[in-house]
Amino acid sequence: MAWIYLFIAGFFEIGWAVGLKYTEGFTRLWPSVITIATMILSFYFLSTAVKTIPIGTAYAIWTGIGAVGTAILGIILFGESKEFMRMFFILLIIVGIVGLKFFSKIPVQ
Repeated sequence: MAWIYLFIAGFFEIGWAVGLKYTEGFTRLWPSVITIATMILSFYFLSTAVKTIPIGTAYAIWTGIGAVGTAILGIILFGESKEFMRMFFILLIIVGIVGLKFFSKIPVQ
């Protein structure tokens, strides 16, 4: 269940990272409220996941999911660059996330 919480936390991180663009420096009320809510949810699910998953692994995966998702949504929503090398390095982050997931042992409690 901890891994599911971690992936949920990562998806909420994508939400608040993209939401920052829409807040316009927290000057727009509803985008700001939604962004802050997704921040809180992201931290809640991350804190729940790290009860079981080692913090180094959880944090790296959480930030990796956020980085990849935000970069992809930046391409889709904001017309950011999708040049080959940028996509290649996003792929490397994905490989790192998958590697950490499959080669991280959860300590027995």
